[in-house]
Amino acid sequence: MSDTLLFSSERVRRMVRRMAYQVVERNAGSSTLVVAGIVEKGVPMAEMLAAAIGAIEGTACPVEAVDVTPFRDDQEALPAEDTVPALTSDVTDRDVLLVDDVLFTGRTARAAIDAVVRSGRPQSIQLAVLIDRGHREYPIQPDYVGRTIPTKHRERVVVEPAAEGSFTVRVVEREGT
Repeated sequence: MSDTLLFSSERVRRMVRRMAYQVVERNAGSSTLVVAGIVEKGVPMAEMLAAAIGAIEGTACPVEAVDVTPFRDDQEALPAEDTVPALTSDVTDRDVLLVDDVLFTGRTARAAIDAVVRSGRPQSIQLAVLIDRGHREYPIQPDYVGRTIPTKHRERVVVEPAAEGSFTVRVVEREGT
């Protein structure tokens, strides 16, 4: 198995800062923004992006966690009465920024969109990912991307917490597949 460091924590911080400026510019600030990190790995990435947006805007940018499990197409559907809104905020007429670490097939992002719509009727739903590795199964495209990394199916992109409060990005290739 090979393991290659692609981006150091400092490089990741620069990518996130660039994405934050793009988010602020596109949304004319952050006053209508709801930042929603996709559980699990999208939440710390959303917190990092929200902190960068907050630093630009001079205000706190709260983060919500969105659990997409009940909305996945590879899980057994829950009865309608068991399905509750995925976000605690009403997102009606708000701009929702979904955040995840890696975009691969688009299945998780599709489930997250369904989860957000369950929580109200947003003005827009935008998607921010640190790494876009291609191989879509659904026609999902991110609005904000740290980096696009073409990968092989046998490779995994791993976003790991770093000691400095940031992340590193590695590509791990499984041998023999």
